[in-house]
Amino acid sequence: MSESNAQSHGDHIVPLKVYFAVFGALMVLTATTVAVAYVDLGPLNLAAAMGIAILKATLVILYFMHVKYSGNMVKVYVAAGFLFFVIMLGITLSDYMTRGWISTPRGWQ
Repeated sequence: MSESNAQSHGDHIVPLKVYFAVFGALMVLTATTVAVAYVDLGPLNLAAAMGIAILKATLVILYFMHVKYSGNMVKVYVAAGFLFFVIMLGITLSDYMTRGWISTPRGWQ
């Protein structure tokens, strides 16, 4: 399929330098994740690791999964997937964080 024919069908051709730049950014962010793991940030350790992980996931979804160049319906489905993930994460964390609230009955151990 020629480039002009690909453009007429709505396909987007991404230059290789974009892929290499995104790959380089992912490698730098991975090294940053490892470096941050050795630094004691106190309660911000989780926030820093999650922030970097979210940034890496966003780069992968936008460029390697071609969501950046997709139509609006694909973007709606991706956003719905993230919303579902956040809901499930919230339900899981609400269970995990409240496990210590109930005391063990006397005689049970």
